[in-house]
Amino acid sequence: MKLTKRVIEGLEPKADSYLIWDAEVKGFGVRVYPTGKRTYVIQYRAGKRTRRLTLGQHGPLTTDEARKLAKQRLGDVARGEDPSADRQTQRRAPTVAALCDRFLDEYVAQHCKPNTLRSYRTIIKNHIRPKLGAFLINDVKRADVANLHFDMRNTPYHANRTLMVISKMFNVAEDWGLREEGANPTRRIKKYREEEKKRYLSDQEQYRLGQVLQDVLAEGSETIHVVSAYLLLMLTGCRRNEIQTLKWDYVHYNHLDLPDSKTGRRRIPLPREAYDILMSLPRREGNPYAILGTTDEGHITDLERPWRRIRERAGLPDVRIHDLRHTYASVAMKDGIDPFTLKEILGHKNLTTTLRYAHLADDAVQRAAGSVASRLAGTLQQTSNDHPNLRIVGV
Repeated sequence: MKLTKRVIEGLEPKADSYLIWDAEVKGFGVRVYPTGKRTYVIQYRAGKRTRRLTLGQHGPLTTDEARKLAKQRLGDVARGEDPSADRQTQRRAPTVAALCDRFLDEYVAQHCKPNTLRSYRTIIKNHIRPKLGAFLINDVKRADVANLHFDMRNTPYHANRTLMVISKMFNVAEDWGLREEGANPTRRIKKYREEEKKRYLSDQEQYRLGQVLQDVLAEGSETIHVVSAYLLLMLTGCRRNEIQTLKWDYVHYNHLDLPDSKTGRRRIPLPREAYDILMSLPRREGNPYAILGTTDEGHITDLERPWRRIRERAGLPDVRIHDLRHTYASVAMKDGIDPFTLKEILGHKNLTTTLRYAHLADDAVQRAAGSVASRLAGTLQQTSNDHPNLRIVGV
């Protein structure tokens, strides 16, 4: 019979549920339950299997709406789709929380540096899981990611790093077949502008820092290994982790040979002053590290807290440990080291990164600009003498 509202509501419940099929749309029917509940279904063949798909409950869904929906779903079947299987796959689809775990274990841990793994794990724990963890992977929309990014607008650097991790994670999800290709939800979300930090130590600040390092070493308030770590960072331009985890096997008379750094294997020039500092360090039998920590076999793990004490005492409250590397680059540029050579010393992959680090001091820029202006002014002065009616301001 043709299913209508009157027909469906006239169907009596039985001890077991039963199906009534529509005479107009083949495969469209209604299931009547012992409780009296009625639901619309479709039945179709997918390959050698017969499948059923529930469309919705009678009442919230009218008969005409159900018939229209049945035609759409059966049309999908005619085009080779399997809506019942798709729904089952969707129900079994992993959540973003599960994707986070797999991403960290199977991708980041295998292809990235340990520091990157730690950074990604922190971002996922603090920002991605709380906001998106309960979502199914395919349910995450651009608006969801945009809202997360907007909520972090007061910390633009962290907001942009979080967006980057989400983008990478969903690219990998596409590679794993967990999400449709080309559907990354971070697309077209604009990153916040990050103010570039151009902090480096002036000559006077370098002097004050040197004095404080000597004082804390003489007092015994900081260990020789802590003080030496900061000095080595200043004298070599190394990254903090490269000095913090430096092993004696990597130390040679005129260079450091690091088997694995942020940019891979790296050979770093070792000035005589830095070599002498290393040779003066006490060693611990059985410990391979140059910058010793509190454990018998490990290296120092915390350079941040002693640095905060030292920088406050030196009157440098805004200077980060990484600014020692900035200072090295700045001094190198002022000393005439060309950017290509400095790129190799600092271990950068591209010249753009080097130029971003190698800031010239403001007074040096001022002197250079003044020199150019003076030379131009000399020529303009001659013009002014030849033409009394023409006056050059400041000449």
